[in-house]
Amino acid sequence: MFETQHLQNTTLLCHPAYKDELTQQWFDANYWQQQDKIVGAKKGRATAWFFKHQQLTGVLRHYWRGGLVGKLLSDQYLYVGLKQTRVYKEFTLMMRLLELGLNVPTPIAAKVTTHGLIYRGDIITEAVTGAKSVLDILITRPLNQSELKAIAVTLSEFHNHGVYHADLNINNILFDDTGKVFIIDFDRGEIKEPHASWQTENIKRLARSFAKEQGRNEVMHWQQSDWQSLVCDYQALLN
Repeated sequence: MFETQHLQNTTLLCHPAYKDELTQQWFDANYWQQQDKIVGAKKGRATAWFFKHQQLTGVLRHYWRGGLVGKLLSDQYLYVGLKQTRVYKEFTLMMRLLELGLNVPTPIAAKVTTHGLIYRGDIITEAVTGAKSVLDILITRPLNQSELKAIAVTLSEFHNHGVYHADLNINNILFDDTGKVFIIDFDRGEIKEPHASWQTENIKRLARSFAKEQGRNEVMHWQQSDWQSLVCDYQALLN
């Protein structure tokens, strides 16, 4: 499924295709900057660094806490075993989603570093080619009917497989350069028994995301009829 390397207080998880070249330096944005291989960055609660290495365009992300706890502990998490870390859970979940044929970025590698009862983590995924988030698109133009349908199809596929996304929002739904829809950022996600209760809450969260971004942006090409169309197609495709 994937390779695991234990190096003193660090554990590396690695996609088999990269096991012979992965080093700890891959998780250091300064390392890529020194080689002039940083090709972009996306800033949010934390910066995601895009780097180019041979044929790979990777996205490096550090795990940061949010909310009030984040102001105190920033990037520190309680360590009670590798398999209980958010890093391990996200990496293994994404590997599983790939096996299921779902549209997620390929997980490249992850790192867990421990210091006593504390751990910190990083993850590298393959960048989605030509990615534009739903928000990126809506700031410039409306989504057409085929794009709305593609989002609905993708969401229903994930939910029919029992995939719960902890932060389903319009920044985490991407179109690649061929029009295929991808979902990213599976921190705290899981696979559970498909059920209308959590699926409905997931969709409500997405609806709140549309409303939130509409309030934030002066121009956003989104209207209630678009949402109704998306949800109607989604519900028709649920098992």
